[in-house]
Amino acid sequence: MHRTLSVASSPVRDLLALTSRPEVISFAGGLPAPELFDLDGLRAAYDLALRDRSVLQYAPTEGNPALRSLVAARLTGRGLPTSDVLITTGSQQALALVATALLEPGAVVAVEEPTYLAALQCFQMAGARIVPVASDDEGLDPAALRSVVESERPAMLYLVPTFANPTGRTLSASRRAQIAALAAEHGFWVVEDDPYGELRYQGSAVAPLASISDRTVYLGSFSKIGAPGMRLGWLRAPADLPRTLVIVKQAADLHTSTVDQAAAAVYLTHNDLDAHVARLCVEYGARRDAMIAALPATVPDGTTWSDPDGGMFVWLRLPGDVDSAVLLKEALRHDVAFVPGAPFYATTPDHATFRMSFTTNTPEEIAEGMARLAKVLR
Repeated sequence: MHRTLSVASSPVRDLLALTSRPEVISFAGGLPAPELFDLDGLRAAYDLALRDRSVLQYAPTEGNPALRSLVAARLTGRGLPTSDVLITTGSQQALALVATALLEPGAVVAVEEPTYLAALQCFQMAGARIVPVASDDEGLDPAALRSVVESERPAMLYLVPTFANPTGRTLSASRRAQIAALAAEHGFWVVEDDPYGELRYQGSAVAPLASISDRTVYLGSFSKIGAPGMRLGWLRAPADLPRTLVIVKQAADLHTSTVDQAAAAVYLTHNDLDAHVARLCVEYGARRDAMIAALPATVPDGTTWSDPDGGMFVWLRLPGDVDSAVLLKEALRHDVAFVPGAPFYATTPDHATFRMSFTTNTPEEIAEGMARLAKVLR
């Protein structure tokens, strides 16, 4: 019981309540833009799905067969040959299933520093010991990983290698190859969390780590390219793992929502999701550009920031000995918000860091929000 009680609440989830006032321009949550949801397409998909009463019934744990087939084909088309997937209640559940199946209490999990804070919560809940691996502007440092692997013997490495949360960085193909070789040599699992990979606004796609490593469990999601309220994710695992993961999911929730899966299958059959994603990339790319363009006039001299090719986030570090959590309180008084960086660190936080998301606000709203933020930061 005490293990659960020691896991802290997510500051991002807590911030959502503080930023729900309509006058607040929030760069905090990694939220898709609601005005860009394909409301008509999804409404029609639910209507068509609900013509079959079986979509209101219990269903197989593995997921809707049509949806599994459609997702597998989509992954294959994106350069990740896939024969089957397990449908999960968002990729967050996929992460929890993997942690339950693969981690004994006390097992070591290596994570990029900084990393996705809900993954840190998940590994803490599993009773794992989290060991950070240094990163730079190109993502996780393979030399630092080798050092951690040889000294700590991790059971698992967790990564968001494409447009990482919180940094927006993308791991290069050469670094992916080095990590795959280390996993093969030392026998640890790699969990590749890829909710943002399709949201690329510039540069060339990098093949998923799972396409070059048979020690990799790949997690995907409909939340960023479809709608997070549907809570649909998927998990692609090497041949010897899926049966175990299905049993763990049976114990967790029997199966993911039948009706949401059916609607997603209908949607993917009757709509061009690639065209919808292309529209998202145009809109989000303009929002990314607006935030990057406004930064020099918003932050003090000496501030550094990431320049992401896609995804949802810019990661910043202010100069000097400042605490972004203190600055956030002042920012909220100016009706603007961001996420302090400290919670994204497994061990020793850098309090001068913070994360900003550019996807939820229009370029005009971003300009106004950055003007408000400048009053706090400059």
